[in-house]
This record gives sequence, C-alpha cells and structure tokens, in this order.
Amino acid sequence: MASVGYEQAEYFISGTASAFTNTAPLGDDGMWSVAPGETAAYKTRLLVYRPTDPKKFNGTVIVEWLNVSGGVDAAPDWTQGHVELLREGVAWVGVSAQIVGVEGGPALVGIVSLPLKVVNPVRYASLHHPGDSFSYDMFSQAGQAIRTPSGPSPLGALEVKHVIAVGESQSAFRMVNYVNAMHPLAHVYDGFLVHSRGSFATPLSEPPQPAIGAPGTTAIRADVDVPVLTFETETDLTFLAYFRARQDDAKNFRLWEVAGTAHYDTYGLGVANTDVGTSPDVAALVVTTDAVPGIIRCDTPINSGPQHFVVNAALNKLIHWVRTGKAPKSAPRLDVSAGPPVAINHDANGNALGGIRTPQVDVPIATFTGEQDGSILCRLFGTTTPFGDATLASLYPTHKAFVSKYNKALKRAVKKGWIVEADATLIKEWAAGSNIGG
Repeated sequence: MASVGYEQAEYFISGTASAFTNTAPLGDDGMWSVAPGETAAYKTRLLVYRPTDPKKFNGTVIVEWLNVSGGVDAAPDWTQGHVELLREGVAWVGVSAQIVGVEGGPALVGIVSLPLKVVNPVRYASLHHPGDSFSYDMFSQAGQAIRTPSGPSPLGALEVKHVIAVGESQSAFRMVNYVNAMHPLAHVYDGFLVHSRGSFATPLSEPPQPAIGAPGTTAIRADVDVPVLTFETETDLTFLAYFRARQDDAKNFRLWEVAGTAHYDTYGLGVANTDVGTSPDVAALVVTTDAVPGIIRCDTPINSGPQHFVVNAALNKLIHWVRTGKAPKSAPRLDVSAGPPVAINHDANGNALGGIRTPQVDVPIATFTGEQDGSILCRLFGTTTPFGDATLASLYPTHKAFVSKYNKALKRAVKKGWIVEADATLIKEWAAGSNIGG
C-alpha cells in the first residue's frame, strides 16, 4: 500500500459485549425497541488501511462489517470502492464482527471455511468470538475504539472527525438490523452505507441465545437521525427480493438502484486487485465465466457492469452528506414488474430500464443483467452478453459516433452525481482508445 501513500495495520480489540432482546414486537417498519441482555467476553481484530501522511487524511473513517458468506473475512465494499477512498484520503477499518470469520463455521455459499484461526493459528490464537448474538455490540465497540480509543488508536496520529459504517450482502442485512435496533442506543456511527441487502434483516439474537428473528420484510426506520444510503443492484431487487422492502426517500434516507449491475461482478472478483485509479482499462469489458478462478465456473459470462463506478460515487455522496448535512438528490428507481415473479423491465438491447444510468447501459456494447442460472454464487454474479460485430456496427456506424454518444451519456451521469469526475476521465479515455464502431 506504500505506493499509494497508505499503510496497513492490525489491532486486536477485547471487552465484554451484550446480546439484545426486543422490548416490543419487531415490526416491518424497522421502528424497533431493544435492550441489552446476556453478556460475554470477546477478543477480535481490526484491519486498518490509513494514509501515511496525516496531511492527506480527510478526517473520515469507513468502518466495514467484514463479510463472511464465503467462510472467510472479506471486504467487498473496500474492494468495490477503494479507489475513491484512496483518492480522497479516507481511512478504512475492517471489523471481524462474526464468528465464522474468527472461529469458523458453515459458509453461507458453500465454500470451505477459512477463519482467522485456521489461516494463522499462532497469530490469532488469543482471539475469541462468543457468537453472532454479540456481533452488534462488538461492532459498536469497534466504532467507539476508532472514535475515542481508550488504548492505542487504530488510526495512529490521525484525527478522526467522522465514522461511517458500511456492509455489503450478508453484512448489509446485518446493517439493517444495526440501524434499526442498535444505532438508537449506541450513536457511534455518523452514517451508513447499506449495500446489496435483500428484503429482510438478520436475527436480533440466535442460538445458543434465545432465537429472535426479524420480519420477512424490514424497512429502515423512518426516524433514523443520520444519513443512510441503500445501494441495490438488479440481483438484489429480484433474487434477494429487496423489491418488497423498497421505501421512499426521506430526510435521512436515500435509495440507489443501479441499472446493469449484479450482486457481485468481474471487478470485485479480480479487476479491483490491480486498480489504483490511474488506468482507463478499468472501464473495459471483461468476459469470463470464472466466478472463483479454479474453483467455480458459471455457465455464462458473469456481470462486467458499472457497479464499482457508482459505488465510488455513492461513497463520495455519503461522505459529503455526513460532513455537510446536504443530502444527494433522489435517484430514479429501476423499472420493475411486480409479477410474480418480480422482474426487471428491459430496453431493446436487453439492458434495464430506469434506475441510475451510466454509459455502459445507455450506450451499450453488451447486455448486463443481474440474473444467471446455476449455483447460488453464479446466480449472484449476473451475466454479460457482448454484442456481435453486426449489432455494434448497426448501433455505431463509426468510432466517432460511438465516442460521441458515449461521452454524452457520461456527461449526463457525472452531472447527476452518479459517476465522479476522476472516473469519468478514465472512462472517456477508454472510449477514445477503444475499437468500437465502424
């Protein structure tokens, strides 16, 4: 990370965490009331990426609830949005909040579990996770340790001004629970990115503690007092049924539904590993069926859509919202048929209608969807169907025609705040250097 002006550090955090019980029925409106219950000791870890130069730090820390769906601590929001964080001098902290990431246990998507204690038994021998009923309070205490540390600061000499919580997929389901139940008690975080949730929330408590489940459809509570930006892909609306939990924008709530996106994609599965925000190749079409190279292959090429560019914009807008109190404008919803089954409506090129628009779907060279058959992983990774030469020639008789249309669509997306200027420069450069058209 030194090449981009950042450093990596790791800290262990320990204490006593509470599980919680509900003091009234948990309703689908998210207006939950809970109280601390059983307590347990814990020790977990924080992974930190921070600017080496304090002058480059902008005062904001993104705290990610690490995702354990694959049986290992993963950081999908860092992966998708790291370029924007690096550009802006934002620090990032990943929290090992769930038992599967520390001690092990069944992986949600059927991959072999690789918890910290297996990855490095010596280094992580002292860690102890008492179970996911305690994960919410552990996440609160992690945020508090970043904001006002009682021991060594995970941010070193950096002066923290704002702390924003993020979570993707399974972690987004937990973020819904956290916003509705924990935030009114803890008031640790200044804002939330809820990225790729489904219709429901995770249990408030689970065995061996008393099982307390959430409603099948759960909204973000209407009285939330800090900014919440919910980011949804096509897959999330249909396969994960978020369509049932859609809610209107409000003072502290914004919903972004993004056309041409899948729950996860080629960028997150590989391209991101070498992206530091300087190469126009990041805008290129990637055609691969390898969901997990060497392990899982899908039947058709997985989604290579614009999610990472819009995640960058979402982080940019959310950070600005937290700092200034100025919310982004409301975004259009994807055009959806209620069914059953729920389905995204498509244009003549097979791309989604409505939603947040980018040049990838408005001046397309492929069809991008959030749908795929096969294993649960492949169903989450959507599809890319590249256009044939005849289709491309029909749409764009010359390279100049393609570039002109692409740049106009790009300009619209930037003006609306859906793509940041720095990414637009790279996208524009890619279009000019492509061989599309003619």
